[in-house]
Amino acid sequence: MKQTNRKWVTVCLMAAMFLSAMEATIVATAMPTIAGKLGGFSQFTWVFSIFLLTQAASIPIYGKLADLYGRKPVFAAGTGLFIIGSALCGFARSMPMLIAFRAVQGLGAGAVQPIATTIIGDLYPGPERAKVQGLLSSMWAIAAIVGPALGGLLVQTIGWPWIFELNVPLGILTIAGIVLFLHERVQRKQHRIDYGGAATLFIAVTALLTALLQGGVAWPWNSPKILGLFAVFLVFLALFLWIQTKAEEPMLPLTLLRRPVIAAANLCALITGGIMLGASSFLPTFAQGVLGTSAILAGGTIVTVSIGWPIASTLSGRLIWRWGYRALEVAGLLFCTLSGALYLTITPDTPPWYLAGCSLILGVGLGLASTTQIVAIQTSVPWQQRGIATGSNMFARILGSTLGVAAMGTVVNSALSRLLSATPLAHKYQTSDPVAMTNLLLDPARRALLPPGDLTVLTGALARSIHLTFWVLLAAGLVGTAVSVGMPGGVPKPAEEPERSSQPESRGNP
Repeated sequence: MKQTNRKWVTVCLMAAMFLSAMEATIVATAMPTIAGKLGGFSQFTWVFSIFLLTQAASIPIYGKLADLYGRKPVFAAGTGLFIIGSALCGFARSMPMLIAFRAVQGLGAGAVQPIATTIIGDLYPGPERAKVQGLLSSMWAIAAIVGPALGGLLVQTIGWPWIFELNVPLGILTIAGIVLFLHERVQRKQHRIDYGGAATLFIAVTALLTALLQGGVAWPWNSPKILGLFAVFLVFLALFLWIQTKAEEPMLPLTLLRRPVIAAANLCALITGGIMLGASSFLPTFAQGVLGTSAILAGGTIVTVSIGWPIASTLSGRLIWRWGYRALEVAGLLFCTLSGALYLTITPDTPPWYLAGCSLILGVGLGLASTTQIVAIQTSVPWQQRGIATGSNMFARILGSTLGVAAMGTVVNSALSRLLSATPLAHKYQTSDPVAMTNLLLDPARRALLPPGDLTVLTGALARSIHLTFWVLLAAGLVGTAVSVGMPGGVPKPAEEPERSSQPESRGNP
């Protein structure tokens, strides 16, 4: 049987990480412009949330399929679906169409980053694994430089659809590389995929997400619809937990999740996921909508997250084995808390470079915390549990991102609706949805036509609304710091590796 070429597989997985990173930086940068072109600012967060929702719901399924059929075919199939979704997003002509195609894109993305990370866990032992995880994170730095600049350039020249179409050729090359260089000996086993667990969790998260997004905006918080959605969430969450105790091969084994290392790491991942996407979603909007910057400059305010992240991640990979997990996880969450405090000092007169500096500090915190979480989990479990354990961490991070951006979107939409309803602008611009007036700030052509008085009112309302999300970021950082103290203080002894009947045989160095 052919041997896996570790060097080229690692290169391909780095390309996959680059694909994921570009998705975050380009879309976050271009979304204000897209919302201005397609309309529907009140649906702004759904573009992010639906992607994360379908991605989160599909991760455990992909993990089970990877155990059954091997990493390679599942990674290739998921990446292929991601490519199809990306191509469809480029053809969207309305916000609902874009949201629907982003759902398809998210279903494919559920296989990309988690399985890529699992393959790295298969190929490299503990100390070396930490260094390679840091190497993968360096793709965020490259995407941070290329993504926003390229996204802004495409938006202002050939059009926003190309921010999605760029995923197609890169994704095809990544699939080809994995097919050619990753070789597995898969031992065929009879598996039972936990479809019941996946379905109940999907329904529970969808109900919660819809309630958070529409509460206080489309429906009052005490309306029967919102209360009903919360009831659906609680019922199906209880069903999901019950199914996990009965399933032969549960989607998220509760016994595994109760292990101290995994429980603490996943809870921290839930929090850092919310912090990461919450800041990435609304800081460029503040820059473009309030400060009046271009799309390129708005992207620069968040791009530094992806510069600080890989630098801190690489450092974390070296220090974990000296200082232990707790010290680095606490340090990472403290940096996140500091960034939240600094965001609170931002005003409509703050220069964009200050926003970028705050984001750099946030990137350092996320890099230290996230790498520590994944290395701690992969080192503490044997090979046959690594896919499930890694998937649980990715799921927690994405679920946190989903809930974080939904909660912050609710805060922004509710505040905008309250502030703008108290002004005569809604009547002046003949709209029943005050939040929709924010589109005027995000389209440069229409913004230039606004009377100075109207511009002041709109930018002030948007600034005050987004400022509330910075309080949410600070609170999340404080809670995360408290939770991170629960991480083990030392370096757990790596779990004994069993015979790797389904692992790739490897040669070559990264």
